[in-house]
Amino acid sequence: MKYIIIIGDGMGDYPVDELGGRTPLEAANIPNMDMMAREGTGGTVRTIPSGFAAGSDVANLSILGYAPEKFYTGRSPLEAAAMGVELLPDDVSFRCNLVTLGGSDDGRFMDDFSAGHITTEESVSIIRDIDKNFSNDYVRFYPGVSYRHLMVWHKGSLGVSTTPPHDITGKTIKKHLPHGDGAHMLNKLMLDTREFLEGHPVNKERTGQGKKPANSLWLWGGGKAPFMPTFNERFSLKGSVISAVDLIKGIGIYAGFDVVDVPGVTGYIDTNYSGKAEYALKALEEKDMVAIHVEAPDEAAHSGDLEAKIKAIEDIDKKIVWRILEGRKGFGECRVLLLCDHYTPTVLKTHTNEPVPFVIFPAPIDYPSRKTDAFNERALKNGIRIDKGDLLMKVFLS
Repeated sequence: MKYIIIIGDGMGDYPVDELGGRTPLEAANIPNMDMMAREGTGGTVRTIPSGFAAGSDVANLSILGYAPEKFYTGRSPLEAAAMGVELLPDDVSFRCNLVTLGGSDDGRFMDDFSAGHITTEESVSIIRDIDKNFSNDYVRFYPGVSYRHLMVWHKGSLGVSTTPPHDITGKTIKKHLPHGDGAHMLNKLMLDTREFLEGHPVNKERTGQGKKPANSLWLWGGGKAPFMPTFNERFSLKGSVISAVDLIKGIGIYAGFDVVDVPGVTGYIDTNYSGKAEYALKALEEKDMVAIHVEAPDEAAHSGDLEAKIKAIEDIDKKIVWRILEGRKGFGECRVLLLCDHYTPTVLKTHTNEPVPFVIFPAPIDYPSRKTDAFNERALKNGIRIDKGDLLMKVFLS
């Protein structure tokens, strides 16, 4: 048996007045997802346990069968693994976003959590210069992809509370700055680097071109390296993971999966959807399972771009789901799991923790087909209900 997981990050949403009371999933033209729902079996799964913030880190651990209550130590350590940064026992790593702040003094607000989707080439130049000028025996900076980077604080504090920048788009930052034990160091770094960033050649060039500058660092998501048994140790299956973002790659690495790099993946609506499907089918020739993660719907929702979110969903259906459903026929027995990891309502521009819709095609023997009209939040609400997200994997593999 072969297994394929397709995760549309943040596809879940609320009914939208502009869409006549429909959600983006209901409004999108997704015949392949709908076919899976009609012919397979599905329902809802709670990927965010009680007491956890709604995020892709927690949700995707759940999806791969790892209970966050047991294995989650923070977002940044998972990204560090994907970046090849080895954390010592006393290291605390933090996600380091390049962001665009607007306003001044106490009125500064989060204008863009992605610094205008700054390119990797531009951001790497900035982060390397930040590291050269601000690192010391305790703090180091590591470049990642686009606006997503890493800071490691040796002998750092786990008592600091932080806020994801994509949760506060358009809001003043004063109430959302790091607080608690160790917050002073993070806030000082964010403040000290601001003047340096304002004068950086990359930002001067971006401003001259009418683009948003990366005029501030934003530190969040701290944690220490987790210990996780591999997926093969738990389920006797070997797998691969495909994603544009380091977070998902890092989860895959801790799970013992191979990370498959696909040319042209961006984490946004211009990503190489078709390439992800083709590389996934190729990986499945040697592996038992492959997980495909697509960030685009989530990024569009964080920007409040309803049109872009619907387009991303339709591209996933047309360019990934269709190709996977065709390609699976060459593997004999092959089961596909389709779901989103969490809701990202476009009207809120941030994550929420409702149970998400999922469908398994074809239906596992122990879970007979439950006919629904379509793949969306309302259609699958009365299907199988899984209240503990990490149990979904056992259903998928049953």
